[in-house]
Amino acid sequence: MKAGLFGIGLDTYWPQFKGLLPRLEGYRQQIKVRMEEMGIQIVDAGMVDNPDRARQAAGYLKEEKIDIAFLYISTYALSSTVLPVAQQLKVPVILLNIQPVAAIDYEKLNRMDDRGDMTGEWLAHCQACSVPEIACVFNRSGIRYDIISGYLTEDETWNEIREWIEAAKVFHSLNHSRMGIMGHYYGGMLDVYTDLTELAATFGTHIEMIEMCELKAIRDAVTPGEVDRKISEFTTAFDVIPECEATEVERAARTSVALDRLVEARRIDALAYYYEGYNGNDYENIVTSIIAGNTLLTGKGIPVAGECEVKNVLAMKIMAALGAGGSFSEFYAMDFTDDVVLLGHDGPAHFNMAEERVKLVPLSVYHGKPGKGLSIQMSVKQGPVTVLSVVEGKDGFSLLIAEGTSVAGPVLQIGNTNSRYRFTVPAKTFIDRWSKAGPSHHCAIGTGHIAGKVKKLAFLLNIPLKQIGS
Repeated sequence: MKAGLFGIGLDTYWPQFKGLLPRLEGYRQQIKVRMEEMGIQIVDAGMVDNPDRARQAAGYLKEEKIDIAFLYISTYALSSTVLPVAQQLKVPVILLNIQPVAAIDYEKLNRMDDRGDMTGEWLAHCQACSVPEIACVFNRSGIRYDIISGYLTEDETWNEIREWIEAAKVFHSLNHSRMGIMGHYYGGMLDVYTDLTELAATFGTHIEMIEMCELKAIRDAVTPGEVDRKISEFTTAFDVIPECEATEVERAARTSVALDRLVEARRIDALAYYYEGYNGNDYENIVTSIIAGNTLLTGKGIPVAGECEVKNVLAMKIMAALGAGGSFSEFYAMDFTDDVVLLGHDGPAHFNMAEERVKLVPLSVYHGKPGKGLSIQMSVKQGPVTVLSVVEGKDGFSLLIAEGTSVAGPVLQIGNTNSRYRFTVPAKTFIDRWSKAGPSHHCAIGTGHIAGKVKKLAFLLNIPLKQIGS
């Protein structure tokens, strides 16, 4: 991912105020270095201080194919030197209204003589002067932008910049991701059905349609040695309880090896799946042994969503790209006594998000689905969490988010993921507001409070975002 950076100023100032230009260039260099420390490539177009330099900077940044532009307001600058850059780049622009220090040294400035030293010192702190002008012109020109106001040594300023960079990384990732869809939707879940064309157009994600017979062919070729190694991986990642039959563990391991190969062959970054198959056939054998392998993939940053929940695997991918995990979940029940909401699912899950060691357990029946097999039992680690849903409505896609806390307390031990969550509004208020926002009944759970980053991602995607309990 590449981020563009350029400073703006007024070339009339440089011969008038000796030392002003190199001083301002030094501030931009400080910003560049700190941004590069955040793990991205910064394309620095230098100082834009007249229309000619604006055209040169625009051409350079456009050629470098940046994903986002940071405009450092180093001093007052004419909007006519800014507009051509933003118009040609056609990427969101973040205005850095960043002063050198928190406040001007008024006494020092007032002691300066009238040779221009006073004015030059003032102009080095004159970032805010251009913000209204640029915002006005961008508003009238339909250019998408946001503003960070602060000073160079302020932690809050750098936290904001970091969030924009992390959101831009996710934006870039989504635009270069390959999502696999295997099987079909769970019949009758109308909320889960989605417009794949609109999804690809909105998020830039490529979609690969995958046949079950492809997975079967790969699975048939798995060797006993590969199965043994996968079983060893199971025992490392999971607590395989004694009740798990050896034949079931072997069946799940064989399917897991095949999934790994399929993902590698198709270069898949996320997978949504569901299949039933006719009673007792090969596809049913595969799909009823798939949860353990899909959980391993999810924990490795390749999220997998059951019931062919395409929108939710995208939410899980966003969580994963933000380093928050992203586990497949749905609303289970409400505990009005403790004012919490219970969420979970029968898998797959994100095993790196577990409070304790994840259990691999047998289920004699998959409720609402054919067959039996192994499943995941875990609770999300206690502490701050974020719930995310990709919502599809009449006007296209949006993001729905809420920050809360995973809390201790009794949960069902039924071979599923299951956790208790408390939000900033009462449980009954939360479920009402969340549901009225129009998501499907699935959602992605992530660790940490990351609403700020997700809001910035929604801005980059140019889609609405709603936060419950903000």
